[in-house]
Amino acid sequence: MCGLYGSIAFAPERARIDLVAHRGPDGAGWREFTSAAGPVALGHRRLAILDLSDAGLQPMPDASGRFHLVFNGEIYNYLELRDELRRKGRTFSTDTDSEVLLAAYAEWGEACLERLRGMWAFLIWDGRDERLFAARDRFGIKPLYVAANRHGVAFASEIKQLVSLPGLSGRMNLARVRDFLASGISDHTDETLFEGVRQLRPGSCLAIDASRGWDAVIAPRRWYAIPPHGTLQLGEDEAAEQFRSLLEDSVRLHLRSDVPVGSCLSGGLDSSSIVGLMSGMLAEEGRGERVNTVSACYAEKAVDERPFMEAVVARTGAIPHQVFPRPEDVFQHASDLTWHQDEPFGSTSIFAQWCVFAEARRAGIKVMLDGQGADEALAGYHWTYAWHLLTLLRRRRPRAFAATVAARVGAHGIGVAEQLMRLAAVALPAGIAEPLRARRSAAGHAWLQSEALRPLGPAPAALELASAVNGLPETVDLASLCVVLTFSANLQMLLHWEDRNSMAHSIEARVPFLDHPLVEFALALGNDHKMVGAETKRLLRRAMQGVLPAPVLERRDKLGFATPESAWFAGPLKDEMRDGVEATLRRFPGLLNAEATWAMAAAMLEGRRPMDFALWRLVNLGIWGERFRVAL
Repeated sequence: MCGLYGSIAFAPERARIDLVAHRGPDGAGWREFTSAAGPVALGHRRLAILDLSDAGLQPMPDASGRFHLVFNGEIYNYLELRDELRRKGRTFSTDTDSEVLLAAYAEWGEACLERLRGMWAFLIWDGRDERLFAARDRFGIKPLYVAANRHGVAFASEIKQLVSLPGLSGRMNLARVRDFLASGISDHTDETLFEGVRQLRPGSCLAIDASRGWDAVIAPRRWYAIPPHGTLQLGEDEAAEQFRSLLEDSVRLHLRSDVPVGSCLSGGLDSSSIVGLMSGMLAEEGRGERVNTVSACYAEKAVDERPFMEAVVARTGAIPHQVFPRPEDVFQHASDLTWHQDEPFGSTSIFAQWCVFAEARRAGIKVMLDGQGADEALAGYHWTYAWHLLTLLRRRRPRAFAATVAARVGAHGIGVAEQLMRLAAVALPAGIAEPLRARRSAAGHAWLQSEALRPLGPAPAALELASAVNGLPETVDLASLCVVLTFSANLQMLLHWEDRNSMAHSIEARVPFLDHPLVEFALALGNDHKMVGAETKRLLRRAMQGVLPAPVLERRDKLGFATPESAWFAGPLKDEMRDGVEATLRRFPGLLNAEATWAMAAAMLEGRRPMDFALWRLVNLGIWGERFRVAL
């Protein structure tokens, strides 16, 4: 896990890689080249995970000196690839996965991407052909941003490295800011909230021929095809057995490291599964090691998951580390946290995650495994039940429909009327369903009715927009919904937040649920392996029998790094939240309907309206604008 920078035609500035020294405190490198398009620069900050010697420093040349690599990520099957490349006559002088990646590109060219298992964003400069190749992993685990204009093209691990380049305005991207405010969504298109800065989409690559000069045109292409969904028919036992085998294989690969490896532990099904498998593998290998876990805990029982964490620790013998995020620290860290995130974020759960990685660093853990990806591939969110009910209706299964509704009333406390309203919001045509959707989000609220936003028209439904701009299937059932959540919308935001929070503390975050053979298997399975009655992620629960303690395996609630946000905002942070609303309106006059914004904020803070995430989004937008000096 590292930081990178690369540019063509722009004036080389080493400060742009030093800006992300937190991503790689173990080494730095910078090289400049010439081309017909102008100067070429490659920069790197290294976080040493494999082969801790200076042999792993980058930019890394291949044996011929033709290719130079800057790389952020991990290639988990590098040992197997290295053996294959040795049989082809390649030699190696380091024990890094970076050298294997470079040799794989020299041997197979762009086709090497199909052979890689892992997470990556990398640039390779071909000095002979004056060609820069950029690629990002299948699911966008590692970030890669790009800015291209008449002055040049540049790539970076973080947006902040690009926003001050010549030709960039430093202005907000109004359409994407509206999406964020209305629905809490970001990273759902290739655009960022900064005008002129984009990201290479998951599973995409880009080649730039600098030998012909710079023409200000880039043409990314998707190298990884969206896998089939809902096409695999298996019995429950066989599906669970295959899923467990694939997950075990993934966790085993994700344990490859020359530094200490631990795990986040929320007490939920996903992170608990990883801790359980890690512990079992260490015991099988006879290494005598115990898994270090790090968790966020609270005095407020409604969001505190310690009973489940303690059950996992007791079952696995893990070494627990706990941190207690405090409300008084939210605004103390808000500006720095927003700077690291590059863009405003949706809730204070990101602050809780920040605290977890800060504690991991204090504990000396340099690699952390986490459970991101399972909820998307297996439809683990409770709000996805609407698509499950829709599927049951379309399959003409009235008894299963009625049983599911009744089970949710008992297990989740969601009334029949509320379930039917959520179903109608996704089942009815967009024009008819819009009032229902608006009721369930900030999209239809008066605070967004302003002169600045009016030209954009109505805020599109988040999932529909994500599907349309990314060439993803229409969401008609759980199987198609899982594809959209994986390649856009939810997962991309979670990976963004995890990358920035972990790297802010110089920690590598790994996500075993996103090993591509596992994801492809999960997406291929039909709906019935994901939801049954009030049970989410049925497949994972069956696969983890014998691994997880019963209290975790049988959980029906879902939190996920939640904070006691409502109590914080209406209590100890009430004045700070009110000041934050004022600061946002002052920072961006005309962006929002000020009168309606104050009415919404006051109703929430005074308890006349339920607290929702819109209030934090509003406040954090102002913090972002102030820290980055963003113009409207």
